[in-house]
Amino acid sequence: MDFIDQIKALSVKTQSILNDIRTEEATKQYLVIPFIQALGYDVFDPKEVVPEFDANVGAAKKYKLDYAIFKDGKPIILIECKSKEEKFADKCHAYSQLFHYFAATDARIGVLTNGVIYRFYADLEKAHKMDEKPFLEIDMLNLKEVLVDELKKVTKSAFDIDKMVTAATELKYVGGILAMLSEQLTTPSEDFTKVFYSQLCPGKVFSPTAKQQFADYMKRALRQFVREQISNLLDASGFTDGSPAQSHTQPSDSSSITDDSSQSKAGNKIVTTEEEMEGFYIVKSILREIVDPSRIAYRDVQTYFGILLDDNNRKPICRLYLNAQSNKRISFFEHGEEEKQEEKISIDTMDDIYKYAARLKAAVEYYEKAKV
Repeated sequence: MDFIDQIKALSVKTQSILNDIRTEEATKQYLVIPFIQALGYDVFDPKEVVPEFDANVGAAKKYKLDYAIFKDGKPIILIECKSKEEKFADKCHAYSQLFHYFAATDARIGVLTNGVIYRFYADLEKAHKMDEKPFLEIDMLNLKEVLVDELKKVTKSAFDIDKMVTAATELKYVGGILAMLSEQLTTPSEDFTKVFYSQLCPGKVFSPTAKQQFADYMKRALRQFVREQISNLLDASGFTDGSPAQSHTQPSDSSSITDDSSQSKAGNKIVTTEEEMEGFYIVKSILREIVDPSRIAYRDVQTYFGILLDDNNRKPICRLYLNAQSNKRISFFEHGEEEKQEEKISIDTMDDIYKYAARLKAAVEYYEKAKV
């Protein structure tokens, strides 16, 4: 099993046992130790993984660090653990503990974790002083393959501190740029908007009316740009953009959670909107990490926009309710004995769909396991 598969397997296990973990010690035993093992370090070798590490220097004398990973007799990675319930804020107490140990040792990588979120820190701003912001964050309930690829650099077989620091620097600034772009996508700033206004309307005053009008144009243009990029990416991969359900082969199952065929487009003059397609592309881009995107289909009916696996009514992934602009919702089905129970959740924009990536993936994984 390669590294990515190991991390994915650990992610699935984390989701399955999380509700049964109630203490910090259990968090370390059942979540953090398996994560260290997945990185390739031997937790049973006291020369390699040291629990309750005591630097016994300066402010670090007050604490014992949960784990220190050693190489050639020196600590290279420091790990501070908290309960799964811990919500890390900037410069929280756990951060301070890790910060003091970081300064007291030669280690250049620090990890703060609650067993679900893993934040990786380095000393990119000043030597031996841990940065305030992590250069990498891994969410075991919402894995992103591109970040798991970066995590490989921390594994025992690949660890090289010079390459790690170079990669950390790149991750920090690329991540910062992506965060700024994401913010501009939802709420374009005045300065950002002005750049485009000055290019498209040379010589004109950037008046309050122009600001408001152009801000709206910017939002629409940026959303359209993202949709087109996703569509181009899928096309380049040889996948279709998800044609309406009636053009697909109809499923063999005649029964369903709700038989969409009773509300087919043929008799109801249903128009599939750009916003619905934007939602479809977002869901498809999230799920392409775990399933062939060509298997994701949609059916647009009068009351909702349904997204299905294998164009099968028995395999609903989610539904989008977008007809009322003031009351947009996404819904999911709880699986198992109460299979027909639908949960509707309010969303403000299509970007909010990304918050539910784990639930989208869980739906697909449920259907895939059911086939076995």
